[in-house]
Amino acid sequence: MIKIKLSNLLGEHKMTQKALAEITHIRPATISKMYYEEIRRVDIKQLDSICKAFNCEISELLEFLPDDK
Repeated sequence: MIKIKLSNLLGEHKMTQKALAEITHIRPATISKMYYEEIRRVDIKQLDSICKAFNCEISELLEFLPDDK
């Protein structure tokens, strides 16, 4: 499973979803789906924009967690 850590980044940077949407030019609904980890597909350009906005590595935004068997 891939965990999206957008809520952590927003909290660390004291930024709202709306502000991130304005900075990255990503639709607020898409930011919200990422925040609540409801999104099923993510565009590479969106990931790039978010990493640039937070000046972070992709590993700070996404995390791989093995499924429990």
